[in-house]
Order: sequence, then C-alpha cells, then structure tokens
Amino acid sequence: MPYINVRITDDGVSREQKRQVIAEITDTMVRVLGKRPESVMVFIDEVSTDNIGIKGVTVSDQRAKAG
Repeated sequence: MPYINVRITDDGVSREQKRQVIAEITDTMVRVLGKRPESVMVFIDEVSTDNIGIKGVTVSDQRAKAG
C-alpha cells in the first residue's frame, strides 16, 4: 500500500487543486507501478512559510524582501 506525502506551503492552494494533485498522483501510481487505486493513500501537509527555511532565512522573510 503506497503512502505518498506531499508538502506544500499554506498560501492559497484551493480544494480543487488539492483534489487534482491527489487524483493525478494516484493515477501515476496506478499507471507506472500497477497499484490499485484503492490502495494508494496521498497525504497533503500544508506548512506555514514561517516554518520553512532556505539559506538560513524563513520563506516568509524571503518573500517579504522580494515583494
């Protein structure tokens, strides 16, 4: 049973976009690995940009500087 974890920032991804991501990842597992759709579990974790750091700076701060 595949468990797929997708992490994204929590800045504006719609419910419909999440549905599409889940459907397309499931389709890929079925097509490429021959998994049964009912066995594929996709988890989407939404992470605050305050909780992600790149090059020692939070994504929130990087976006504020660029903005």
